[in-house]
Amino acid sequence: MGLLVNGEWRDQWYDTEKTGGSFERTTTSFRRWVTADGSPGPNGQPGVRAEAGRFHLYVSLACPWAHRTLIARRLKGLEDAVTLSVVDWFMGEEGWTFSDRPGAIPDSVNGASKLFEIYLKADPRYTGRVTVPVLWDKQENTIVSNESAEILRMFNRSFEGIADARAPDLYPDDLAGEIDAVNQRIYDTVNNGVYKCGFATTQEAYEKPFWPLFETLDWLEERVSTRRWLMGERITEADWRLFTTLVRFDAVYHGHFKCNLRRIADYPNLQDYLRALYQWPGIAETVDFRHIKGHYYESHKTINPTGIVPLGPELTLDAPHGRDRLQRAA
Repeated sequence: MGLLVNGEWRDQWYDTEKTGGSFERTTTSFRRWVTADGSPGPNGQPGVRAEAGRFHLYVSLACPWAHRTLIARRLKGLEDAVTLSVVDWFMGEEGWTFSDRPGAIPDSVNGASKLFEIYLKADPRYTGRVTVPVLWDKQENTIVSNESAEILRMFNRSFEGIADARAPDLYPDDLAGEIDAVNQRIYDTVNNGVYKCGFATTQEAYEKPFWPLFETLDWLEERVSTRRWLMGERITEADWRLFTTLVRFDAVYHGHFKCNLRRIADYPNLQDYLRALYQWPGIAETVDFRHIKGHYYESHKTINPTGIVPLGPELTLDAPHGRDRLQRAA
């Protein structure tokens, strides 16, 4: 995981010495907003008009943050409207790169071989981490956003008349407050919590997020015992933001990140909930365990110096989930 400093690439891991061994995620830098008519975004961000064929999405199939945008693109029927590139699963000295390996899709817009070249095209003096996802504006030749949560919401609402009108609204107004509250807890303790455990470099820094992670998983196990989805009968962005961590948990986070108090498979309700999400039409095609396991185990040399990728665990995501009983009970 490298970064750019005044436009110069540096192969540099996260600096945890100044944080006492704790991992702290940096904020994203590009925060413009795609809107239906080009008006400013919800927080006053400069607006960009939504048009079919105008935007290109750069993702990694390994990255949970990029995965949420890929899911929104699929659910909203935007595959033809928003073109796609997928980086190689291995992130080495040059950061994310493009290749012709299975599952990767080369950069058809800018012809880049490395993702940091996209950042430099947008800002030749850019300073910061080079992350996915990236939403690129082909018309203005620059990055619109590299904030996954905001790209997800742009795909959900901004492409009116372009997106599939039959697709569910992932952020309905009447549930917005509850979604935001649930998202915040899940982000802090689960989505980012696994990284706080995995990238910690002291025992204390590792243990501090460990217990809140499993407290939230326990809470989620209870929540989905009586609800089909996190908000009840309607599937929302909260479910998909959680899904991208849950689907990686037993394969990667449990072992590689030492989040090993329990597996998702040890939570009967969460496991069935995960299966129901995985089996939602079109979602399984967005999950690639070759990229997921290959990235984490091969790229994180500070955690797994040998680069050996484990063959297990055996996952049963295609098994029956029985979540229909909650819909009938409601």
